[in-house]
Amino acid sequence: MTTEALNIRERMRLQAADRDLFEQAKAYAYEYMDHVCDRSVFPTEEAISRLDLFDEPLSEAPCDPGEILRSLHEHGSPATVAQTGGRYFGFVNGGAAPAALAVKWLADVWDQNCALYVISPVVSRLEAPCERWLNDLLGLPSGTAAGFVSGTSTATMCGLAAGRNELLRRLGWDVKVKGLFGAPRLRVVLGAQAHATVFKALALLGFGREGIEEVPVDDQGRMDVPRMPDLDGCTLVVAQAGNVNSGAFDPLDEICDRANRAGAWVHIDGAFGLWSAASGSRRFLIRGMEKADSWSVDAHKTLNAPYDCGIILCKDREALIGAMQATGSYIQYSEERDGMLYTPEMSRRARAVELWATLKSLGRTGVEELVDGLCEHAAQCAEQLRAEEFHILNNVVFNQVLVACDTAEETQGTLTGIQKSGECWCGGALWGGRQVIRISVCSWATTAEDIDCLVATFVKARAAARTNDS
Repeated sequence: MTTEALNIRERMRLQAADRDLFEQAKAYAYEYMDHVCDRSVFPTEEAISRLDLFDEPLSEAPCDPGEILRSLHEHGSPATVAQTGGRYFGFVNGGAAPAALAVKWLADVWDQNCALYVISPVVSRLEAPCERWLNDLLGLPSGTAAGFVSGTSTATMCGLAAGRNELLRRLGWDVKVKGLFGAPRLRVVLGAQAHATVFKALALLGFGREGIEEVPVDDQGRMDVPRMPDLDGCTLVVAQAGNVNSGAFDPLDEICDRANRAGAWVHIDGAFGLWSAASGSRRFLIRGMEKADSWSVDAHKTLNAPYDCGIILCKDREALIGAMQATGSYIQYSEERDGMLYTPEMSRRARAVELWATLKSLGRTGVEELVDGLCEHAAQCAEQLRAEEFHILNNVVFNQVLVACDTAEETQGTLTGIQKSGECWCGGALWGGRQVIRISVCSWATTAEDIDCLVATFVKARAAARTNDS
């Protein structure tokens, strides 16, 4: 019988048993890994144009899996952004730790849904130590709950939902029973440079812009604590551990002390900066953060776990469970860890497997070395650019560097040249009303030589911008 004569289930059984298909995928993956550090960091125009191949109608008949793989590798691989290499400095996107990447391959074959222990005992038993390790590594209160979500955007929403519901519970209002209409009014206090995802999470939770009290910030983007409004037990406070542009940290100790005295709920957005807690030389940046009520952090940023791996951490386990829990006669909770208690999703991929592998492979000293290495490369970058007479506009306390040229036009021209170079890639932003180039050092693969290349690219792009302006 020919392959064409088989029904789809029979075809798929043969495909699953065909090791050649998976060997083909492995060979393509190795080829990508071998050359990712040598290729254009941002895909060329030719590579992007070849993506037109995928703009096609759905085929009527099944297609050959080997041909699908070949097409993806031939046309898709060249059009990827090489963020797992050492010269991507754009958004705060980490690399992928080798051990975790290998484990991800295995976990993808497992294809576990980790909602409940009875659906995947192995994931439940891996999530539990991840939670304990994170609490220990970050210096959080014992028993702090962890939920494993897609990223800080979702983690922030979870933390604020737990805080909203808990504050209303203290006021005698049960959100799950009564809803939000007619509920006591809550306040939100945050810094004027809070991340966009915080405002998105607040909007999803029913907090409009008009009800948000923004605290002025200093020239580094840190909340000016003396200018905070009086807090009370009806207040959600959102602090920041790592400004997305400058890398600066809010004065967490002072903020938490004020909030704790008033009975407010404090959530810390620490997407990339919370990992400073793992570094002996940078732990001072987050002093007092253990006094908060909830925290959001990404493992796929500073820790370099593969995408996607966000974490919500909440001191009050019952508050998080109360905000996230679903009920149904078919849902079989257990005495073991049931992951869906701590996340909005029921069905979700087993991202904690890669987190476990990342933490296990690095260990405490490895995490510290990784964090310190990123920060040292950022400091090296700032020092070398300053020596080339670029303007460094932030205090480089973590992994972020803000750079400007003499004029806005020169800065934009330099940024355009960098992004077109293929040698490296940086993003742009506005800082204090000024056009800047934003450097994020996030990958374990970045070397001192990569920083040298970055600086050389800046110098070359600025020279070209000056020539074009003259």
